[in-house]
Amino acid sequence: MIHLKGITKTYLMGKRELEVLRGVDLDIAKGDLIAIMGPSGSGKSTILNLLGCLDQPTSGSYFLDGREVSRLNRGELAALRSQKIGFVFQSFNLLPRLSALANVELGMRYSGGVDKRRALDALARVGLSERANHRPNELSGGEQQRVAIARAVVKRPPLILADEPTGNLDSRAGAEVISILTELHAEQNITLVMITHEADIARHCQRIVHLKDGQVEREEKV
Repeated sequence: MIHLKGITKTYLMGKRELEVLRGVDLDIAKGDLIAIMGPSGSGKSTILNLLGCLDQPTSGSYFLDGREVSRLNRGELAALRSQKIGFVFQSFNLLPRLSALANVELGMRYSGGVDKRRALDALARVGLSERANHRPNELSGGEQQRVAIARAVVKRPPLILADEPTGNLDSRAGAEVISILTELHAEQNITLVMITHEADIARHCQRIVHLKDGQVEREEKV
C-alpha cells in the first residue's frame, strides 16, 4: 500500500539547512499494523506528516496505492487525504464548541457529505453513544480520544495515522484507546501506522520500525 524510496526532508532554518530525513526506505502492506519509534529528533513526526500528505519530501518517491504522491500539488494532496487517510492526534484536535457527534460528522464533510447515522454508529463503535451530545470539555481525555478515533474512521479510510494517540492519557485510558484501535484494525482490515515512544504500546503492533538520525535503523516483528 505504501512505498517510500530514498525519502529525504530538509528544512531551511534561516540560513541553515536542517536535514531531518536522510534516505528513508519503507514498505507497508495493506492491512499492516506498524509502530514507528525513535528518540526525539529522529524524524518520526516528519515521516507521519509525509505519509499523511501534510508535507512533501525534499527528494525521493512516495507511492500510496500505486500512485506517486510525492509531487502532487496542495489541492491534489487535500483530495487524497479526504479519500484515503484518517488521523488520530495526541492532542485530540476536537472543536470545543461542537458536540462529540458534530466533531465526528466533520470527518465526513470533505469526503462525500455528512451521514448522521454513520456518525452515530462510529460513536457507538468506540463506546460513546450516550455521550454524543456532550462537548469536549464535558468528556474525559480518554473519551475525547475515542471521539477523535470515531472521526478518523467514520469515512472508512484504508489508512489510519495515529500520532502518539496515548500520549496525553493515563495508563487505563491509554489501554482502552489501543484496544479500540487494534480491534478496528482487525475488523476492518485498516492499515494502521502509529507513532509512539512507549515500548509496551508498540508491542500491540505487528512490526516496529526504529528510526535514528533520520534513517531506518532497524525493523522488528512482534
